[in-house]
Amino acid sequence: MKRKSAVNRTLLAAVGIILFGVGLLILAGGFDLYRQWRMTPPDGWPLTTPAQVLLGDADRARWTANDWWWPAAVAALAVVLLLALWWLLAQLRRSHPGPLTVGEKTAVDGVELREGALSNALAADIRRLRGVRDARVRMTGSSRHPEAEIDITLTPAATPGPVLEELYDGPLERARQSTGRDLSARVHLGATPHKAHRAD
Repeated sequence: MKRKSAVNRTLLAAVGIILFGVGLLILAGGFDLYRQWRMTPPDGWPLTTPAQVLLGDADRARWTANDWWWPAAVAALAVVLLLALWWLLAQLRRSHPGPLTVGEKTAVDGVELREGALSNALAADIRRLRGVRDARVRMTGSSRHPEAEIDITLTPAATPGPVLEELYDGPLERARQSTGRDLSARVHLGATPHKAHRAD
């Protein structure tokens, strides 16, 4: 799971749980469930019967006489609004490059390379290397600075060093030459599990 996706799910789950709990407490007071089910409401909870309101007259007028109340309330709401806008813009920011123009300095007019086609071609090229059992490629970054996330599964007898050298000099170099871009890469190596040999 990507870091952004994990953070989003955690934040949404936390906010959802809080809102769900508050909603249940409000509904319990609105439908008079505390009295019907003989339940004890939380200490200090304002909504325990249908006739009660969330903020009474005394609560609404408690802070209005203080000079610091309105600036503090506006500042708190502004911080919440800025955090919400920051989170929204973070979701809209692309985490993958999209279609790539061929050529970095002198782009070929009207020629674009889809990131999926580049990923598939690069993965197929990596699978032909010695010592590679399987390879998967995912493009990240921006259209100006694309980056390849490469997951390689090695054969049991493969050595990581030579495989990485062949990867850099072979598939990655061919991808850079064909696209005309300085394609950076992040490689994750894994080994194929195999049964231990039994010695008699």
